[in-house]
Amino acid sequence: MKRIKINDEVAVISGKHKGQSGRVLKIDWKKERVTIDKVNIVKKHQKPTQQEPEGGIKEFEAPIHISNVAVKTKGKDGKKTKIAFKINDKGNKVRISKATGKEL
Repeated sequence: MKRIKINDEVAVISGKHKGQSGRVLKIDWKKERVTIDKVNIVKKHQKPTQQEPEGGIKEFEAPIHISNVAVKTKGKDGKKTKIAFKINDKGNKVRISKATGKEL
């Protein structure tokens, strides 16, 4: 089981975008990179093509390394936390917030 999943609320803890937070849109486990909503926006100059006759400058979220993000706890405090795993009453493996001890 992975520590970070799609739609988790995460905060950037190091790098150029330190302090920003957002929702995980995509994860590439082979390259160990995550794409976060409204974080690391880059511009790409696009030539006109048959599919995109307009061309122009496109903005999109670029991925950042997974080690540069931390999961935030649910609720109004939204503290950054580490993730632990635990077997619940039903015998399922679940993710636990080390800061609060609650299930994510």
